[in-house]
Amino acid sequence: MDWLPDLTQSDKPRYLAIADRIAADIAAGALSAGDRLPPQRRLAEALAVDFTTVARGYVEAQRRGLVESRVGQGTFVKAATVKTMAPGLGSIPRAPMPEPVDLSMTLPPEPDDPALVARLRQGMAEVGERLVGLLRYQPLGGAPADKVAAALWLGRRGLMPVPEQLFVVPGANAALLAILTSLAKPGDAVLCEALTYPGIRSICAQLGLPLTGLAMDGDGLDPEAFAEACVRLKPKALYLNPVLQNPTTITMPERRRAEIAAIARRHGVAIIEDDAYGFVPPDAPAPLAALAPELSWHIAGLSKCLGAGLRLAYVVVPDIRSGWPFAAALRAGSIMASPLTSALATRWIEDGSADALLDFLRAETAARQQLAAEILPAGLCRTDPLSFNLWLELPAPWTRAAFVGQMQATGVGVVASDAFAAKGPAPEAARICLGGPIGRKALGDVLAFMAHALEQAPEAGARVL
Repeated sequence: MDWLPDLTQSDKPRYLAIADRIAADIAAGALSAGDRLPPQRRLAEALAVDFTTVARGYVEAQRRGLVESRVGQGTFVKAATVKTMAPGLGSIPRAPMPEPVDLSMTLPPEPDDPALVARLRQGMAEVGERLVGLLRYQPLGGAPADKVAAALWLGRRGLMPVPEQLFVVPGANAALLAILTSLAKPGDAVLCEALTYPGIRSICAQLGLPLTGLAMDGDGLDPEAFAEACVRLKPKALYLNPVLQNPTTITMPERRRAEIAAIARRHGVAIIEDDAYGFVPPDAPAPLAALAPELSWHIAGLSKCLGAGLRLAYVVVPDIRSGWPFAAALRAGSIMASPLTSALATRWIEDGSADALLDFLRAETAARQQLAAEILPAGLCRTDPLSFNLWLELPAPWTRAAFVGQMQATGVGVVASDAFAAKGPAPEAARICLGGPIGRKALGDVLAFMAHALEQAPEAGARVL
């Protein structure tokens, strides 16, 4: 009860220093089996730190197997630890709790190559020379030069829209909102995969459109489930994310795409193809918009293949007539895409910077996926070498609530499967993102902590309060 650790010699975060001191004092004999540690609030006052710092320190010590918490009694040194622990700090188990980090947002890795960053900045500088003109309103759907660049970009995916079918819009969500506003009225059914992008769930809810998730297999959407739903629900549209699907990372093969397109054509169902990751794999299958152009609304966002800060997407509508209500909905919701970001994207496409950035993203993503494969338990992750995230299927007795809760308690943000479930109960799974500002070293530390947690029962890492 009188134990007071000296933290002045440690340069680690205070909560880790507390756990390290417990380990050192056990090894040195200053703490013995059954000793009760001071109450967390009392120790926090004695050390002049926040209560949560001491709480996290005790949690870390419990995770290492040094102490145990007894409800209503306190925190005690474990007898087994004293018997087996070797002297010195070298016996502290691996994978300490990482620093707080958000792995909940699917983002591409941020470029850190000086030459590439300098090249991207040069493009911004050249756009800045036209700043005054870019502060004006631009034509709805994009300026002519931006449409030309968009057509060049889309041509790599086998699409060759005429200018009247091509729109430059402020991001994929703005496109989805305008498409569904022009296609459906409240009460009309919309279909999607059983696990789907949360944004489409939110948009359909706001528009009063019942969204039904359909069964999936290893190739994506189940054609039989789609055909049956077309007969039963008479849907207005099918929403798909067919390349590196969010969250499962599945890429729908060409054969399956042809099946889906044939069913949609037979029942007259519009296909909304969210091709957010279509440019990431260098050999992705041809879009559904190339198989069924008369039915397809193709959205090629730049947020995932270049950078989320661009907030830009290129939309190809099925025909010129379809573009009229879409343009009206787009004008009401967003007026226009930012001329500054549109001009920057155009410049990067024209001068090859977009290709250089894509090359970096592919190489860095593959390296991060390899890191995850080496650290996380085998057989639990569904992923792709070029996916910015992985889908972690939790082993029993872990539940998604227990896993996400334990990660959040240590400052690691991940997303439970509930956010993506559009059909039936959510599976015991979570999405873990590997991109964004985090570096490889820090990412490896976080993944090692996750792997260590999954090797234990959920109760072993429960937070002490």
